[in-house]
Amino acid sequence: MAIWVKICGLTSRDAVEAAVAAGADAVGFVFAPSKRQVTTAQATQLAQDVPRRIPRIAVMLHPTQSHLDEVWSGFRPDVLQTDVEDLETLRVPAGLTLMPVVRAVGRALARHPRILFEGPVSGVGTTSDWQTAADLARTTQLVLAGGLNAINVADAIAAVRPFGVDVSSGVEASPGVKDPARIHEFVRRARAAANGANR
Repeated sequence: MAIWVKICGLTSRDAVEAAVAAGADAVGFVFAPSKRQVTTAQATQLAQDVPRRIPRIAVMLHPTQSHLDEVWSGFRPDVLQTDVEDLETLRVPAGLTLMPVVRAVGRALARHPRILFEGPVSGVGTTSDWQTAADLARTTQLVLAGGLNAINVADAIAAVRPFGVDVSSGVEASPGVKDPARIHEFVRRARAAANGANR
C-alpha cells in the first residue's frame, strides 16, 4: 500500500526544506496556541518555495471566523485542519479543502472523505487509540496522528493500515524545533513499512 505522509508544526526554513526533500506529501503550519505556532506572515514566508504539488495545511483549533479569514486571505492554504465540531459553525471559504480532526468515535464522518485521527490533545507526543483508528480506517481515508516517530511508525501502519500518517513532535530535537535528519528517517521508515505491507 502507498502511504501519505504529512510533516506538521514546521517553524523554520530548514525544516520545510527537509520535509520537501524527504518526499513528504503535505506540510502543516500551526496557527493554534502551541510551541509551534506561526503567524500568517511567517507561514507565508516559510511556504513560499514549497512545490505546488505539496499541499500546505493550516492547522487550527477552535478558530474564530476572523482568524480563519485572516489565514485564508494572507496565507491561502490548500487545506484546513481543525476539529470536526468547529466545522459546524465556521464559514469555510470556497476552494479550501477540509481535513477534520476526530478525537472520538461518534462524530459525523460520512460527509468527510478524509479525516485526521488524533488523541485528546494535539502536539504532546501521546499515541492515539490505534484500535479505534483501525476500525475507522476501513471506511474512510484516515490520517493517523499522535505520538508517531521513526521507531513506532511501522507498527502503527501495520496495526491501523491508514491512508496516511502525520508527525510533529516525533521529529523534533526539542519542543517546537524540527530535526531534519529525523524528518528524513521518519519518511523513509513510513514508506518502507507501507511497501512491506504490500507483500
